[in-house]
Amino acid sequence: MPPDQLPEFLADIAASPVVNELISRLTGPQRHAPATGQWGSCALALAAIVQQKLRRPILVLTAHLDDADDALSQLQFFRQGCEAALFPAYEVLPGESNVSQELVCDRLELLNRLAAQNNASQPPFIVAPVQAIMQPCPDRELVARLIQTLKPSMSMARDALLKWLDANGYTRLEAVEDAGDYAVRGDIVDVWPPSRTEPVRISFFGDEIEKLHSFNPETLGPTGDLTTINLLAIARQASWPVEQTCSLLRYLSPETIIWQIEPAEMQEQAKSYYDKLTDARGVYSPDAVHHGVAKFAHAEIHQFGFNAANAVRLPCRSVQAFDTQADAALAELAQWAAANRLYVLCSNHSERTRLIDLLDVKQPGSSANMSILVGELAMGFRWRLGPAVNSIAQNKAHGDGDDAAENEAARWLILVGHHEIFHRHHQQRPLRALQGARTIDTFLDLREGDHVVHVQHGIAKYIGLNTIVRDGKTSEFLTLSFAGDTRLQVPVTQVHLVQKYVGNPQGRPQLSVLGGAGWGKQKEKAAEAIEKLAVEMLEVQAARAQHPGVAYPADTPWMKEFENAFQYEPTEDQVRCITEIKEDLQNTQPMDRLLCGDVGYGKTELAIRSAFKVCEAGKQVAVLAPTTVLVEQHEQTFRQRMAGYPFVVESISRFKSNGAIRQILQRAAAGKVDVLIGSHRLLSRDVQFADLGLLVIDEEQRFGVEHKERLKHMRLTVDVLTMSATPIPRTLHMSLLGLRDISNLATPPRNRRSVVTEVIAWDGPRIAQAIKRELARDGQIYFVHNRVWNIDAIAEKLRQLVPDARILIGHGQMPDRDLEQVMHAFVKKEADILVSTTIIESGLDIPSANTMFIHEAENFGLSDLHQLRGRVGRSKHRAYCYLIVGQDRVLTEAAGKRLKAMEEYASLGAGFKIALRDLEIRGAGNLLGEEQSGHIAAVGYELYCQLLDEAVNRIKNLPPDRAVEVQIDLGFAGSLPRSYVASDRQRMDLYRRLARCSTLEGIAEIRQDITDAFGDLPRPARILIDLTELKLFAARWGIRKIIRQTPDIVFTIDDLARLGPLLGKAPGSVRPVDANTIHLRLAPNYFEEDSLLNVLRNMMNPTAPATSAKPPEGKPGKSLAASKNPASRA
Repeated sequence: MPPDQLPEFLADIAASPVVNELISRLTGPQRHAPATGQWGSCALALAAIVQQKLRRPILVLTAHLDDADDALSQLQFFRQGCEAALFPAYEVLPGESNVSQELVCDRLELLNRLAAQNNASQPPFIVAPVQAIMQPCPDRELVARLIQTLKPSMSMARDALLKWLDANGYTRLEAVEDAGDYAVRGDIVDVWPPSRTEPVRISFFGDEIEKLHSFNPETLGPTGDLTTINLLAIARQASWPVEQTCSLLRYLSPETIIWQIEPAEMQEQAKSYYDKLTDARGVYSPDAVHHGVAKFAHAEIHQFGFNAANAVRLPCRSVQAFDTQADAALAELAQWAAANRLYVLCSNHSERTRLIDLLDVKQPGSSANMSILVGELAMGFRWRLGPAVNSIAQNKAHGDGDDAAENEAARWLILVGHHEIFHRHHQQRPLRALQGARTIDTFLDLREGDHVVHVQHGIAKYIGLNTIVRDGKTSEFLTLSFAGDTRLQVPVTQVHLVQKYVGNPQGRPQLSVLGGAGWGKQKEKAAEAIEKLAVEMLEVQAARAQHPGVAYPADTPWMKEFENAFQYEPTEDQVRCITEIKEDLQNTQPMDRLLCGDVGYGKTELAIRSAFKVCEAGKQVAVLAPTTVLVEQHEQTFRQRMAGYPFVVESISRFKSNGAIRQILQRAAAGKVDVLIGSHRLLSRDVQFADLGLLVIDEEQRFGVEHKERLKHMRLTVDVLTMSATPIPRTLHMSLLGLRDISNLATPPRNRRSVVTEVIAWDGPRIAQAIKRELARDGQIYFVHNRVWNIDAIAEKLRQLVPDARILIGHGQMPDRDLEQVMHAFVKKEADILVSTTIIESGLDIPSANTMFIHEAENFGLSDLHQLRGRVGRSKHRAYCYLIVGQDRVLTEAAGKRLKAMEEYASLGAGFKIALRDLEIRGAGNLLGEEQSGHIAAVGYELYCQLLDEAVNRIKNLPPDRAVEVQIDLGFAGSLPRSYVASDRQRMDLYRRLARCSTLEGIAEIRQDITDAFGDLPRPARILIDLTELKLFAARWGIRKIIRQTPDIVFTIDDLARLGPLLGKAPGSVRPVDANTIHLRLAPNYFEEDSLLNVLRNMMNPTAPATSAKPPEGKPGKSLAASKNPASRA
């Protein structure tokens, strides 16, 4: 559809005299168009039509923050190809420092466009909640200073840019880690603008910008060239001097029309927001906003209750609620279509196809009477077709009111959303892809003084990276201190032999004696226990293989439709995990898969898809959840997703009467319930299924021994999918793969944000301010207090702090009906604060609740704190979690570590770091049992995983995964000089990447990344990379050692016969000493560093000709020092 045209379904409204009347009033002398009777998305449809007819920009004002997001999506659909921009509200109170950088950037970028004083730069639509208009903006002069635009070839001194970054809130680090950081290396400046998902590299040549490109913050490699970037100031966010601020209205073109939706509610919200402010300096009052709006042409679109004599009456009505039974709802839809002009808007093509199929089966021929389109409709409405009356006064003269008979006889244009027909929750579209979760390597968290494991020598303390000069040659080493302060210098080329120690929950591990026998015995004992565990787990697999189960068919069109109807774009991990689950289901061996993933990473959606596949094949599904609240949540989620399909979802819990449960169980036994959800009650002997196919277990570790025994028997006969919100660290996951089927969700959904986490003491004013901030953005608050005996007293303290807040109390000792009513009231936003015990920990999903307090947080375990924190931050809004420590309490060391870990690991994907820190604090008892936890403590987590890998391969008669270790000593070594890579952390990361690299392409990629980030390679760095490449060649020939013993090079080898082709190319004389040792004598001039490297690499390159002493260009053995070809990147 061209951008200057309206969708076909708006044509009738556009042709209505009512629209002409609105336009006439907006363009007339009064420039004011009040209207009443609006419903659903009608006000936005009118805005789209008026803008299309007048070609004037429109500012749409809403009462609530979420309404603005809905309006943005709706306008983008009604006027496709026509830009709509959001001007968001700050979600903090004036004077607070923790303003979301993203919101500041969104506002500044739009103001920068509007400040161009060019009407063409103003988007056709700007959408803003009323709070955003009340909050001050920097004036035009200040905006010019707050934004720095950079382009290649523009003149700018590097130091001038650094000065601007320092003055405007950016933090200088050795390497950028997050938005708002910058780093400097000579003529290269790395900056991470808050408005971008990746950092930017700025390369200078003198006082000119030579190049701009984005880069990967982990590998440092380039990801794409840029033609321009805007750096936005982040200092003093939203707290500029009042005299340098103004209203957004001052930026708008005089031609702008202001479109107010529900002005009465907007005024009420504005007053509520203004009254909650403790410091209103600079904030525009509701009256000031009202007067500012009145200076523009403005429309006021009311739903009802507005009876001004001159108001335009919209011929608009609500769409009545559909029957909750799908068949009855489809009958109602068909009935409407027969007498009216009906349009159904589906979120995607799969929903559309599915609806047409359902109508063809349930209401044959009815789909021809309606138009079923793909598009966005937040809320449906009806528009009466035929002659329209313009004002309320005229309506009365004609005797027109809400006469039911006249309305019934009228013919209507009806717009309805697919989600309204099947009672699904309407999901808002994500506004922006956020910064992705970073991969986690605990080694990079290594700090001086930390404990480490040297694979060959044992547990030591890391002292630091040190440079040592020997025979005039400089090399870098890791210094380790063992028992008795015995020091070991580990060359950086052997950094892969050193691991950060993780695993002892009792405190500091005992240091090993360097050269002693104790470490070998510890390793041996751990290896025996690990092998025993591996054998037991493989025996369980073998036992399951003896009980063939059901092989489900491949995906049907129904299954594909169902998956495509998912409102969000699935992450790569979700796609991979559901593929693994389906492969299990399509296999005759019963599935027993563990699905791990951080809080809110989409495990439930995968369980629903698995259940759908099983139900479609005619079998039943049981879903086992640890709490009653989670049972209720799962029931709602499963029902919403399966609406429109002939599957019955029921639950049994304390929230239902005994009679209702008895009826549900009878229907389940008769095969009339497809999905049955329950807590431990589901495992009772009286619960029978007609044909159970799949058991989904949520958080199995929360069930008792007796329940686990029952589950063990069920595992032999039905498919089992177990979900865990305690993420398994990647290395352990990879090690366990050979023993157990595990799927890991490691990527967060695109629209999840990290949670701002703070540890605080009880501070009444601080708590009140945080609550008021959440209420000011129309949100809700959890207050977790895990002691029932005084929970009422805590609620009373909160009432005194915020008297206006509506407070509910919920805990597990309440009567079931009361608890159910409390939860439902909070979900429906009938309360502002829920004071509760940890009953909210699992599964409660309320996007509007984005502030949490956890009282006496020192009494909670780390994973419990992480689970609780996962209840907030489930929407686009910035979330806050305050860990309140008890007054006058002395924290234990473990409690202090837990709280520090929660503050430190607040970012997305933190669950994996949390899981590792949990291993440090508590051990691995939950995951592998207490005995294995002791062995992890003995040898460290990473070595434990390595030993587990080796045990599985040994039992399965597979070759070891690890590459052959090659030792090279040519009398010189390479390094990354501090003058080249200043950051110890970055040097360690690069050393580790090189040591782990197993392909020539990988080395080429690392070389390209280093060159891009730090400039041309200095000689020591080039030698380091060449030696790494030489190790790869040597490993392929089975060479274990290459040692310089002038005038010879001594090779230690596995197989002399294998080296025939290599020795034939040797430029000197070859002398075998024994079956495993060869001496190569070279002319003296070959012992110069570059010559020796070229000779050896050329010898080992199978494609190099025998006569050449230098590796030819373009071959696999080429010197990476001579190559800058980015095409070699993997």
